Amino acid sequence: MEKANNIKVLYIIVNAGFAEEVVEIAREAGARGATIINARGTGAVHKAILGITIDTEKEIILSLVDGDTAERIIAAVKEKAGLKSPANSVCFIMPVEKMVGANNFIPLTEKEE
Repeated sequence: MEKANNIKVLYIIVNAGFAEEVVEIAREAGARGATIINARGTGAVHKAILGITIDTEKEIILSLVDGDTAERIIAAVKEKAGLKSPANSVCFIMPVEKMVGANNFIPLTEKEE
């Protein structure tokens, strides 16, 4: 396992159908890749049809980025696909202490030096 200096995992949760659009926003802000996971929300808003509760379909976008890129991505997503947009994006960042399987991961800031 390699120590991950200044590497962050960026989580972006969007309404179903908006993941590709938000991934493109993230790429324009510096992300080099992403993983999209199908999910469902269990928030306060539920729909019941014939006694069956239907939860809101969501997609979760995960991306490994350096800290500065994570900040740029969050700002871009907030501006272009934030809570008041149809995508209804929610973003958060968590630190990565160690990682494996990403040997070719070189943050853009190190690459430019």
